[in-house]
Amino acid sequence: MNDTTPEAAFNDARTLRLVWPQWQGAGADNAASLVPEVGRERARRGYHVGSRVLAAILPEHKGPSEFIPVDVGDPDEGSIDGIESRTAVTTALQKALRALSAHDFDRVLTLGGECSVSVAPFAHLAEMYGDDLAVVWIDAHPDSDTPDTAYDGYHAMAAAMLLGHGDRQLISHLPATVRAENFAYAGQHCGEDDALANVRAWGPPVFTPDDLRKDSTALLDWLKATGAGKVAIHLDVDVVDSDEVSFGLGEEPGGLTRSQVNRLIRDVAAVADVVGLTIAEYVPRNLLQLQEMLSGLPLIGDDGLRSE
Repeated sequence: MNDTTPEAAFNDARTLRLVWPQWQGAGADNAASLVPEVGRERARRGYHVGSRVLAAILPEHKGPSEFIPVDVGDPDEGSIDGIESRTAVTTALQKALRALSAHDFDRVLTLGGECSVSVAPFAHLAEMYGDDLAVVWIDAHPDSDTPDTAYDGYHAMAAAMLLGHGDRQLISHLPATVRAENFAYAGQHCGEDDALANVRAWGPPVFTPDDLRKDSTALLDWLKATGAGKVAIHLDVDVVDSDEVSFGLGEEPGGLTRSQVNRLIRDVAAVADVVGLTIAEYVPRNLLQLQEMLSGLPLIGDDGLRSE
C-alpha cells in the first residue's frame, strides 16, 4: 500500500514540474486534417498553447519547475529516416534530459505538449527506480509506431521508445527503458494496424475502456502482480470520450468518461506511489480560433501563423 498522502504525493518540494510545450512530434498533415477550423501551422502548434493553459489553470506549484524552451518558429524539415521534424524532437529530448538531471527530485509532473513529452521524464524515473517502476499509459491510441510504420509523427512513437523499440539513435539518449511486463495500456481502443501489431508483438497488456468502466480492478490486479511500488502515469486527454467532451487533437468516441479517468488515476494512487504524471495532447480548440482572430491586430502584433 502507498503510505504517502495525496497532499505529499502531489505538489511538494520533492516534485519537479516540467512544462514542455513540444508540438513538433505531431505530423503536420495529420494535425491539419484533425483541426480544420484553424490554419495548418496553428493546428500543429496548438500543443504549445495547451501546455501554457495547463500551467495557468493548475494549482500553484510549491516545488521546483523547469520550462523546456521550444521554438514555435522552427521550419518544417519534413521526414528524415521515418521521423518528422527529427532534428527538433532530438534537440528537445536532449534539453529535457539535461533539465531533469539538473534537479534532485522524487516525482515529476509533466505538462505537454504532445505525447512524446513523457519519454524523457519516464526514462529518467526508470533509471531512478528500476523494476520498482510501472508505467500506466492512459491513451486511446497505442503510440507504438516506429520509423518502420506508416505514420512519421514522433508523438505516436512515445510508448515504443520507452519500451526500447524504434529509432536506435534516439533510444541511445535515454538513461533507461521499461520492460513490457511493467507497462500497461489503459483505455486504448483505437490505432492503425501496423502500430497495433507492434503492441501484440511486444506483449504489454491492454485494458480497454470496457475493462475499466465499472471499476479499476483489472488494472490494479495487473499492477499488484508486477510487484512495483511506484508508478508513472501518462494521460493523453484523447482517452476521454469525444461524445462527452473534446480535449485533444484527435476526437475519439467510445472512450472513458472524465469521471472514470479521474477515478482510475485516484485508484492507482491509492495502492502505489505515483512518481510521474504527464498530461499530454491537450489542444484548446476555441482558444486557437480566438488566437487566430486576434493575430495581427493593433497593439497585439502578428504571431506569424496565418490562416490557410
